[in-house]
Amino acid sequence: MNMKAPNLAALATTLALTASACGEQPTDTEPTCAEPIYAGKATDEAWHSLVDVRDKPLDASGAVYLTSPTEGQEYAVGSPPPTWEWSLPLTSLPRGLPATPRATSRTFTTWLGELLLPSARAHLPPYTGEIYWVEVFAPGTTCPVAQVLTSELKWQPDTDTWAALGQRADSSLTVQITRAYLLQNRVTEGPYRLEQPRTIRWSAP
Repeated sequence: MNMKAPNLAALATTLALTASACGEQPTDTEPTCAEPIYAGKATDEAWHSLVDVRDKPLDASGAVYLTSPTEGQEYAVGSPPPTWEWSLPLTSLPRGLPATPRATSRTFTTWLGELLLPSARAHLPPYTGEIYWVEVFAPGTTCPVAQVLTSELKWQPDTDTWAALGQRADSSLTVQITRAYLLQNRVTEGPYRLEQPRTIRWSAP
């Protein structure tokens, strides 16, 4: 049998290109933000699906109705974490049942630590259902200062997250919620966002 020797030069080029693609660094115009806290049945695969479509034009037609916080709501510095709640548009109510909460969710400290050592929530079943991405932004920031991805219709920040937000009491923060419907981790409806993000402030205790 006459077997040809592999083309080592071509093989080396292929390996180099593969390594380059895997180690590709984000550009200055595309900042990489940390993963959110996960709650309910949310997974990192669901989050990546939302990241892939987040640059679509603003569509508020299917945005959630944000009950709390209200526009301009003030919280006293040192106050306990509130519960923020929202509801689905009437057209989505038939399948808008809240999901069973997870036993645990990542705290702000864990989320912050995973900036350096991320841990993927892989090998979980593909997610199907409504998903909500709550992001809190400070003035002049591209990445959220706090965020959660949840399948539930409410979120109560944990103590660490709320304390970290309270440290920005000298400035107003904005709350944005992105809603989408996923089928096996694929966005089939949305994303929908609040036309005007809510502003929250801190007052003296």
